[in-house]
Amino acid sequence: MDKRTSLIPGYEIILDKLVDIALAAGTVDSQTDKYFTNTSRIVAAHGDTDVTFAVFMRRRVVAALEPTIRMVQRLVPEARVKRFYEEGDIVPSESKILEISGSMAKLSEVETLVLQKIGFPCVCANNAYDMCRAIPYVAFMDMHARHGSGAEMNILAAYGAAVGSAAAKHADSNVRGFVGTSQDLTAPLFGAASGMGTMPHALVGYTNGDVLAALKLFDETIPDSSTLIALVDYTGEEVTDSLRCAHWFYDEAKLQDKDKVFGVRLDTHGGRFAEGLDYEKSVDTVGNWLGVAGEYNIVEQVLGSRAFQLDPNNILVDKVRRILFGKGVSVASIIHVRRALDNAGYKQAQIVASSGFDPQKCQIIGAAKAPLNLVGTGSFLPATLTETYATADIIAYNGVRRVKVGREFLFD
Repeated sequence: MDKRTSLIPGYEIILDKLVDIALAAGTVDSQTDKYFTNTSRIVAAHGDTDVTFAVFMRRRVVAALEPTIRMVQRLVPEARVKRFYEEGDIVPSESKILEISGSMAKLSEVETLVLQKIGFPCVCANNAYDMCRAIPYVAFMDMHARHGSGAEMNILAAYGAAVGSAAAKHADSNVRGFVGTSQDLTAPLFGAASGMGTMPHALVGYTNGDVLAALKLFDETIPDSSTLIALVDYTGEEVTDSLRCAHWFYDEAKLQDKDKVFGVRLDTHGGRFAEGLDYEKSVDTVGNWLGVAGEYNIVEQVLGSRAFQLDPNNILVDKVRRILFGKGVSVASIIHVRRALDNAGYKQAQIVASSGFDPQKCQIIGAAKAPLNLVGTGSFLPATLTETYATADIIAYNGVRRVKVGREFLFD
């Protein structure tokens, strides 16, 4: 493995577990497409041949190929795998990623299972790479688990995020990247022994909407936690509750003396502005932060003049304005809470943000230099399932090059 993969210390054990989970669902012939089983039986009965499969994707991705390679190694140990990109490399669209060579009778039947492990982690890696590069000064936490379909998808997605993060660090030494995940299952991929996280909205609801009471319960029940993060949007009083919780942490309990870290998490939903803001106040807040007057001037500075000029119908501009000045967790709301904490003397308090932090939102957050410490996100997941489709074609039979019309580019 190259040094980017070596930055992911737990990947061997986790990916072996991934294969175990996949095979626990049933035998290969029960999981593969029936036409591949038919092909396997026909070839075995009439004379096996050595073939080479070429695997590619139709979109740009970041290579996260180990799940596929481990599946091949488990199912057809004698197969020969040639990779054209190392883990973390950027792979252009329609570029050959892998060649898998060996018995046609054996490889035909495993094609479905192999392709299932290609696209998803590669697209997750690509998105995570772009997100980490967009906001290099922010740490990321993988919070995709609730959007997954189970352990197999969770491992594929988390592995992709870990590879994308490592690749971003390799490209830029200033990148902090992904530092953990909400699950114990995938924590080793981020160099952690267990998952991260403090409280959901449900715990605040349990205390009748009092986030400070929830924070105190958390500290009392889980005293060994080194981090206390208050989820401050439950009652719509992000600033008030941030200051209440900070006052208790620093001035009353003085937990900073016990080497604990305090922060607030902003997760304001997209149907309202954070406490103390409306659209006009949000524009003023971001404008003051960037030293620019006027919402369209702010957008132009964030987007760059060329991008701004190439959007005559304001489709991109309108989306950027929502991220900068709109409802939910906007650039304005982050700045607003940061300034409130700073003005009250709590400059060391951290700000965690979540809610829709996909690659585009991260680009805008980073361009505006929003004062964040950590982003919790599951939005590195592929936006559409079709993005993840990988394709394999046989390009050689017993060393003779042959492929269907239109796929000759795989010979290169």
